[in-house]
Amino acid sequence: MTGVQAGGGATARRILLGSHLRRLRESCGVSREDAGYSIRASESKISRMELGRVAFKPRDVADLLTLYGLAEGAEREALLALVGEANAPAWWQRYADAVPPWFQTYLGLEESAGTVRAYEVQFVPGLLQTPDYARAVMRAGSPAASAEEIERRAAVRLRRQERFLAEDATARVEVIVDETALRRACGGPEVMREQLARLIELAAAPWLTLRVLPLGMGAAAADSGAFTVLGFPGADLPDVVYLEQFTTALYLDRPAEVAEYTEALRRLGEAALAGDEALALVRRILAET
Repeated sequence: MTGVQAGGGATARRILLGSHLRRLRESCGVSREDAGYSIRASESKISRMELGRVAFKPRDVADLLTLYGLAEGAEREALLALVGEANAPAWWQRYADAVPPWFQTYLGLEESAGTVRAYEVQFVPGLLQTPDYARAVMRAGSPAASAEEIERRAAVRLRRQERFLAEDATARVEVIVDETALRRACGGPEVMREQLARLIELAAAPWLTLRVLPLGMGAAAADSGAFTVLGFPGADLPDVVYLEQFTTALYLDRPAEVAEYTEALRRLGEAALAGDEALALVRRILAET
């Protein structure tokens, strides 16, 4: 490796910097325990740094690079330059009171992703939701939340959409939505009609590929439940599978695990309706709502 290519948001840069540190450590045979000792930290902190899940201190990175035999040169300077970029504040920090920490990680990954591929069972995917539908989903999931909190959560969801709606957008979204999600009355008939009409409108956008899994189809492929696979530009960042749970989330990046979910998406895509067939089904559900 002769250089470091940085792109995307701060989360992607943390992952990129962490992965380079891990490769350097492994290439010179240094254990995580020894690396932690060299910067007066624990083995678990080294692990979190290498996964890109914590902020980096310039001194820690400099000391680790020296330990790994990178005391000078362009590669060292490029990695040190990444520290400041990786620690840059994110737009969602002003919504920290409404966004749990485990989801802030996802926001950073999504912001950096070149492709977002998802299967959704219960609701229309967040990137495709109307404001009223988003509020209804959030009220259903958090009935005790205040109106202000619901509004702040909805603002985050709508802000996420801006990246894909921009005229110069390069990221792509591929979603497979279960027909059940389109028929679930979330927020009442008016809200659902608006949401279904919005889906039909968005389906024409070049950044979106919409598929609908009809009732009774693809049962074997859909047994995993909802999930998202995030892909990143370049070869330095591995794909990440995101699995949201009630009060937390899982992030999987081991190649074997990612391959399982990628294969599930392939099977679901084969069973789902695409193009005009998918739109015809959405229009039929709209007419019935």
